[in-house]
Amino acid sequence: MRWRAAIAALLMTLVLGAAEAPGDPSYEIWLVDQSDTAGLTHGGTVYVYGGGDVTSRLSAARPAAVIDLAGATSSLCLASTGRNPVRPHMIVFNKADTHAALAFVASGHVVIFDAAARRPLACLSTEVGAGGARQAHALWPTEDDRYLVIANQNGKKLERIRTDYATGAFTQEPAATLDLAGCTTPSGAPCQAPGIRPDNAPICPFIASDNGPVFVSLRGGGMFVVDWRATPMAVVGEYDQDHVPANGCGFVEAKGTVFGDGGGGTAANLDQFSVFRLPRSGYSASNPPNTPSVQRLYDDDTPERDAHGTAVSARERHVWVGDRDANVVEVFDGRTGARVNTVPLTSPYSADPTVDLFASSPDRAWVFASTRGPTPLSGDPHSSHGTDPGLLIVRMTDEGRGGQVRGLIPISNVDAAGAERADAHGIRVRNLR
Repeated sequence: MRWRAAIAALLMTLVLGAAEAPGDPSYEIWLVDQSDTAGLTHGGTVYVYGGGDVTSRLSAARPAAVIDLAGATSSLCLASTGRNPVRPHMIVFNKADTHAALAFVASGHVVIFDAAARRPLACLSTEVGAGGARQAHALWPTEDDRYLVIANQNGKKLERIRTDYATGAFTQEPAATLDLAGCTTPSGAPCQAPGIRPDNAPICPFIASDNGPVFVSLRGGGMFVVDWRATPMAVVGEYDQDHVPANGCGFVEAKGTVFGDGGGGTAANLDQFSVFRLPRSGYSASNPPNTPSVQRLYDDDTPERDAHGTAVSARERHVWVGDRDANVVEVFDGRTGARVNTVPLTSPYSADPTVDLFASSPDRAWVFASTRGPTPLSGDPHSSHGTDPGLLIVRMTDEGRGGQVRGLIPISNVDAAGAERADAHGIRVRNLR
């Protein structure tokens, strides 16, 4: 009897302890809180979590490092540009995963970090553009690690930074800038015009793994495909608002195609959930508009819908497109494009996580999402207001057709009046192998 009891106790310990088994230590997750550093009107915070810690300890995980952007980063930007960086928004890693690049949407700064040392190396500023505005909403590295492409949102410009990570030289290239408000397309149409592309604020750039052109979503609908190698960068694909939806921020690659989304979240377009896909190649200035053709996979403009953020499963079997308003993921077959499932992201950890962007573990078994706060700093509060700012942990199931919420790691930034200001947004995974 004692032997049987001992075996039963051992088995129970193994079952209960399974969630605490050591996770994969070969990557880390960088989560950006875009709220100002406490007591200041600039700065922000980057939380760095070990992948093994997050997937084994789940909601109990603690950051391996915390980067206060009001410290060395703000000092560097003030010295380099004469201004402090405000509202860190999107983060990417170069293809070698040695450096991080962080876009500050309110001030228009781009800061490049030594990722291992968590140390800022360079701070550059986007150009003044339309209406005297400048922002750095999002950015993307080229596959050869030669450039960063920057979406200067309210300035309505696409900009380029030359990157030499080996020597630490990072150079802005004004001659490469594409003026999205004032240019003319290859077909002779104005780049921005009512009924075609009414608001050419660039939202998110994306370059596929073949290092082809950069796909650029636009706030008012429509899209450009741009040759980033040209100086100035050149439009090689033009799409109007009837073919590509507005407010897209969620390109991802699967089965040789590029999936994209279109959402709500702005006063001009509060509610929308649209998903489309395009081929990776076949773009040329000699093509007519809206060529190659867009495949619209799903459209829903009913209230409380806002497509934002994407992920892809192992072997690219399934594509996830998040909805930060409805708190779900719509799942699409990576090969056929058919919608095959809806995964809820509410859980005992949060009834309203308001997932914004996604990042995946290297094996794509885990998906991590930034969750918004009660005082959202970007996007219309209608869709981006959340209750539990932090890092949502989701396990993919059934080869990505399904998923299970496994935990939520909260972050906090309470101001002097007792209000929670934390507002997680940018998130990326850095591979340490």
